Amino acid sequence: MNTAFSAQAGMRGRRLPALALVLAGVTISSPVSTSAAPDYASFNVVEDVAYGKSPWQTMDIYLPPTLNDPAPGGPPVLLMVHGGAWMSGDKRTESVVANKAAHWLERGYVFISVNTRLIPDADPVAQAEDVAKALATAQAMTGTWGGDPGRFVLIGHSSGGHLVSLLAADPALAEAQGATPWLGTIVLDAGAFDIVEIMGRGHAAFFDQAFGTEPAYWRKASPIHRLTSKTAPMLLVCSSLGTLSCAQAQAFADAVTKHGGKAGILPVKLRHMAIDNDLGLPGRYTDGVDNFLKSIGLP
Repeated sequence: MNTAFSAQAGMRGRRLPALALVLAGVTISSPVSTSAAPDYASFNVVEDVAYGKSPWQTMDIYLPPTLNDPAPGGPPVLLMVHGGAWMSGDKRTESVVANKAAHWLERGYVFISVNTRLIPDADPVAQAEDVAKALATAQAMTGTWGGDPGRFVLIGHSSGGHLVSLLAADPALAEAQGATPWLGTIVLDAGAFDIVEIMGRGHAAFFDQAFGTEPAYWRKASPIHRLTSKTAPMLLVCSSLGTLSCAQAQAFADAVTKHGGKAGILPVKLRHMAIDNDLGLPGRYTDGVDNFLKSIGLP
C-alpha cells in the first residue's frame, strides 16, 4: 500500500488532502459543487478526484476506519450515483451520502459518490458513460488502498439507478470506457427501465427533456432493450406505496431472468426520496440490501 495514502487514511474526522492521492499518481481537481459538504465527523474523504476533463467528472472517495487492517481481498467498494432527473443533483447531498457511508464504512467498505455531466451538456447515455469512466478510474486506484478492482458494486437512485441499470444491462458500455466487471448492481427506485414504454404513455415533462423525440434513442437509452446476455446479480428496490414502481422493476427483473441473470426485487414501504435517504438506517430495508451483498460474497 502507498505509505503516504495509508498515513493519511488514519486521520479520522478530517478531510484528506489531495497530496495523498497525488503521491499515488491520481489527479485531484478543484471542487465545483455549490452545495456544502456535510461535516461527517468520523469520515475520511478524498474530495473531487477527477476521472475526466469536465469539472463535473469528479468523485468523492470515503475511506473506512479499518483501511490499514483490511479484510482478505481488500475492502469492497460501493460506487454511488445520485438522482436528479438527469439534470440536477450532487454527490455531496446528505441524502445521497450520510446514512449509506456511515453504515458501510463501519463494515470496512470504501464508499464512492460520483458526479457526472448533466443535461444539457450530456444526454443520459453519455452520463452512463461517465459512470463507467468513474468506475474504471476507481478500479485503477484500488492498489492505493489494498483493494481488488473486481470487488465493486454499483448503486444508483432514481435517474442514477437508470444509469447503473444501463451499464448492468450492457456491460460493453462500461468496457468501452476501460472498466472491468463488477460484482453486482443495486438500483434504488429507478423506474426508467423501458424508455420506449414510458414515452408512449403519460409521463413527466422532464422525460421529454432527457430523452427527446427519437424512438431509436429511446431504445438505446432503455436498460430493458440493451439486455443481450446474462448480467451480474442485481437488486431492484422499489416503493410499495404505489403500483408503478414495483411493476416496472418486476418487468425488468423478468427480462434479466430470461437472459440467464438474477435480479431480486425488494419492495419497501417508503416514498421515492426516502428510499435514497433511509438506506443505511437500521431496519428491514438496509438488512435486505446487506443480504444481497452477502449473496454475492461480500461482508
